[in-house]
Order: sequence, then structure tokens, then C-alpha cells
Amino acid sequence: MSVYRVIDVVGTSASSWEEAAREAITTASGSLHDLRVAEVTKQDVVVGDDGALLFRTRIQLSFKYAPE
Repeated sequence: MSVYRVIDVVGTSASSWEEAAREAITTASGSLHDLRVAEVTKQDVVVGDDGALLFRTRIQLSFKYAPE
């Protein structure tokens, strides 16, 4: 049997929600091991004062739990 832990991460991108998701997963995989599932839970856009858009994607990541 296996146990998995779930955390929320948020990625950002100036180009798309997909790129924001990719950034979140790529960055998290640098310190988390055995990533299993990524579920998008929220997407939004921040509009800057100059009209620039910042896409944000919130993801729940599950990874295999390894007791310390």
C-alpha cells in the first residue's frame, strides 16, 4: 500500500495558463520526489497597471509520502 501527500502550488506566466502550470510542476519537482498527479484547481489573471497580463494556475500536486 502507498500513502500520498497533497500540496497546493501556484505557477505564473506572462504567456498562458498552461505555461504557468508547467512552471509550477517543474519547479516543485526540483524538491519533491515521486510526483503522481497534478490537478488544476484554479486559474486567474492579474492585470498590471500597464495592462500586462500575468496568468496564474493553482495546482494540487500529489507525491508519494516518505516518512522522515
